[in-house]
Amino acid sequence: MPTELEELVGFIANPNPQIRKLAIENLVPYSTEQPDIFKADQLTPIKNLKILIRDHPKISEHAVTILINLSGDSAILEDLATDDKFLEVIFQRIVNPEEPNANLLAMLLANLVKKDSLLQTILERKQPPPDALSSDEALLNQLMDLFVRGQDGSYNKHADYDYLAYVFADLAKHAPVRHHLLGTQPYDGVVPLSKLLVFTEHKSDVRRKGVASTIKNVAFEVPSHPSLLADDKVNILPYVLLPIMGSEEYDVDETMDMLPDLQLLPPDKTRDSDNTIIVTHLETLMLLTTTREGRDLMREVKVYPIIRETHAGVEDADVREACDRLVQVLMRDEEDEAKAGEGVKGIHDAGDRERVKELDEDDEIIEV
Repeated sequence: MPTELEELVGFIANPNPQIRKLAIENLVPYSTEQPDIFKADQLTPIKNLKILIRDHPKISEHAVTILINLSGDSAILEDLATDDKFLEVIFQRIVNPEEPNANLLAMLLANLVKKDSLLQTILERKQPPPDALSSDEALLNQLMDLFVRGQDGSYNKHADYDYLAYVFADLAKHAPVRHHLLGTQPYDGVVPLSKLLVFTEHKSDVRRKGVASTIKNVAFEVPSHPSLLADDKVNILPYVLLPIMGSEEYDVDETMDMLPDLQLLPPDKTRDSDNTIIVTHLETLMLLTTTREGRDLMREVKVYPIIRETHAGVEDADVREACDRLVQVLMRDEEDEAKAGEGVKGIHDAGDRERVKELDEDDEIIEV
């Protein structure tokens, strides 16, 4: 005999919308407390929830919320990420400027892209863009333009699309997506990554964190470093350095050699409040030292004094460790690699020279 809770799960498929609404609203807490109740009868409740995302907005809201919370389960994630019809509904609804649950759909998509099989689906997916978006038919380009246009409710009054930043961060772990983000798109003549750079100092913690992670993962594309660093191309250095800078004063000689965007900052300039984001930017800079050209450029534009002040101004072990590693590389003698560990003008002369790896922080499943 089914329990009361199992009966409640069954009510989400009831023909009466009032009964469905009451049932699904009461089930939201159980999606985190007792997720296994949604796996009964070979995931029948999941199949019902996937249908309900097209229901009344309030029912749809609860359905998507439950799916967000359940997508940390590998079996449920597999079911969601391989259901083409379900994915088609998500992709079409998320770009709709009238979609009331667009932010929740962005959160769900951020969880679904943990499944690597979704990579090809998003890369190859094409759909007509809404007139209000004026984008390309490629889904990835639509999501990028949605992220840019949609901040602060300017595209959809119900959404800011901040969680798409986590979608880009996870996708950018894969070379085909990195190539896409670094390639000029014919429909607007713009490199997609350049659209994200302005958000490294955005007010939204989620947006800043996701964008920082995306930039870092793109920086693993070492052959593209000349384009990433060139001031007449992508030019990522000022956007990576500004968030880690505060209102410190530098010597005149140091200031004059810095990038123009980093000179004469206002006295109320503040460093990013999230130390994990600062670490991410420092690891991006570390990746950009992979080539001799990158190291020489960073020395030329006085990145070292900025790292020195970051180390002094942030009392966080991870930040200081990342600063130490970067200084070890920037200050070593290029002419004598065999003595790279000797005479290094590091802050603490730390010996850890490990290369950074793709972000782990965005591997976490979002819960509501």
